[in-house]
Amino acid sequence: MTRQNTVNEYRIRSGEYSAVITARAAALRELRHGERDIVVPFPAGGPIPDYRGIIAAPWPNRIADGQYTFDGVEYHVPINEPARSCALHGFLFELDWTLDSQEESAVTLSCSPAPTAGYPHALRLAVEYRLTDAGLRIAVTAANLGRTAAPYGVCPHPYLVAGPSPLDQWILEIPAGACLEVTPDRLLPKETRSVEGHAFDFRSPRAIGATEIDHAFTDIAFDGGGQARVLVRDPGGTGVGMSWDSSCRWLQIHTADKEAPALNRLGLAVEPMSCPPDAFNSGTDLVRLEAGATHSTAWTIFAV
Repeated sequence: MTRQNTVNEYRIRSGEYSAVITARAAALRELRHGERDIVVPFPAGGPIPDYRGIIAAPWPNRIADGQYTFDGVEYHVPINEPARSCALHGFLFELDWTLDSQEESAVTLSCSPAPTAGYPHALRLAVEYRLTDAGLRIAVTAANLGRTAAPYGVCPHPYLVAGPSPLDQWILEIPAGACLEVTPDRLLPKETRSVEGHAFDFRSPRAIGATEIDHAFTDIAFDGGGQARVLVRDPGGTGVGMSWDSSCRWLQIHTADKEAPALNRLGLAVEPMSCPPDAFNSGTDLVRLEAGATHSTAWTIFAV
């Protein structure tokens, strides 16, 4: 896939919803319900800040030291988070995705990244963004076109916006019974623990307050229809939610904390993940994508 300087984008609309998706990274640049943003947007034509709206694949979150072993072979991928010496969010965010189809309410983009020494697998990924009255459904399918199995994981990376009040005042509900403790310096996994009695227990809706979160959650409660939902509400009455199914048993939440002079806590990153951080090393819930096989998952963002 050739890297280009020209950034194309695609606009879709249905009812009260409208969205803009960029060719670069197949990223969700804008999602609006009526006149309000329900994700943090970013400007057209420039870099994508903070991985906003990208599809993170073929791994979500981090690989420690950019090093992993798969089927007995050690691999090294480029470190793009030097402060923590990690490989972050895969490498598809660097690429321009190709338009496969577009209609008024939907667009499908795909990419086929070239195999590299660190990830010598021939994958094709396609993402469909489709707006309905129920919100924006984002569906990703990965196909292994090669002759050997490939390690794989995926997540979206939107920053949700509940309303005009500061993030500290937003009311958050997370249907997760456990969180992943991480090292304070590199945010690498240590062990899971119950959220009972923990600052990260948002099973019952409550204000985020000053709590800083950049952690993965699991032990997710799926309803009778097989869906889990994160809900974020502004005290003024507006809100936003995200739903997904059991193909993602992990969930990264990030309160977008920044040091001055950067703008702080602009939105809440909600990232349903098919595997936890550093799964290429731990193997936990890592997808083993066999030759000729496919893997699909989907998420929906909706106004409340």
